[in-house]
Amino acid sequence: MKNILSGLDAAKFSKEIDGKQTALFILQNKNGLEVTVTNYGAKIVSIMVPDKNGKLTDVVLGHDSIDDYLASEEAYFGAICGRYGNRIAKGKFTLDGVTYDKLAINNGPNSLHGGIKGFNSVVWDAVQKDDQTLELTYISADGEEGFPGKLITTVTYYLSDNNEVIIFYNATTSKPTVLNLTNHSYFNLSGAGDPSVSDHSLLINADAYLPTDETSIPYGSPEKVENTPMDFREIHLIGERIDEPFQQLIWGRGYDHTYILNKEGEELSFCARCSSPKTGIVMETFTTQPGVQLYTGNWMTGNMRGKFDQRYPARAALCLETQHYPDSPNKPEYPTTVLRPGEEYKQTTIYKFSTIE
Repeated sequence: MKNILSGLDAAKFSKEIDGKQTALFILQNKNGLEVTVTNYGAKIVSIMVPDKNGKLTDVVLGHDSIDDYLASEEAYFGAICGRYGNRIAKGKFTLDGVTYDKLAINNGPNSLHGGIKGFNSVVWDAVQKDDQTLELTYISADGEEGFPGKLITTVTYYLSDNNEVIIFYNATTSKPTVLNLTNHSYFNLSGAGDPSVSDHSLLINADAYLPTDETSIPYGSPEKVENTPMDFREIHLIGERIDEPFQQLIWGRGYDHTYILNKEGEELSFCARCSSPKTGIVMETFTTQPGVQLYTGNWMTGNMRGKFDQRYPARAALCLETQHYPDSPNKPEYPTTVLRPGEEYKQTTIYKFSTIE
């Protein structure tokens, strides 16, 4: 049995759910970094990276047992969200002339992150290929959570020797469907349990974002970030403008918006850079996806027990959820999220860790 650098007890991740066994899987690279993942929800449980003094620091929020994940008021810690990450307005869409209107309404008037029992709440089949690679597969039945098509999804987590957490997404379908997969890790580069990310520096490679209504559904047309507190084209502290009387920030209680990345096509490209002044830890994000949802943990309460009795109050983390745009199935002007039989859904996201020189 490997020595688990995070201090987690693997036995606390062993449970039978829906007739399938859950476990904790450990990835380690030659530099001493470690990522732990549970196949319940394909969730990243911990990411241990060295700070500027070489001290290993866990930079993601979560729980230290499956029971705590099952009871959590935050269902998405570290999870793969699907079939549709983010929101679909009013829980319905039309595809090829057929209306699908049975999606769960689980976030105001909208459907969020795949429904009541999305990919974050199922047990994936796991195969650990080697010390640095974990392959997770889930077969979603035709009609599950209201979505058409039998969908076979494989997510691979790879911890490279360049200190990158690389996520490969692959999927195929038996019928035309819509698909938008993302990872919902909550990062605090000062260490999980630190009370705020307001002091984190952030840069996002985006000239535009999608303004939303009060239910977090985009109006449609993007708007320029220029001359607004949404502008992270140059480095700003997350907390620097978050409480400005700007309607988008008021509705979201902070940042909870999709940024349209400056890129052409689906090439892997730079998305964002974030760092903590306390630890000197830097996280750079790269993706093939067209957008990234910046979420600053605005709805966390601090009430629930996190790893090792930590508490996670509002704005104690940020998420950089690489993805397609919210409500794309109802907005034909957006990049398509339609997947058809014979096609392969393929996306890649990288979170690369280093320290400030």
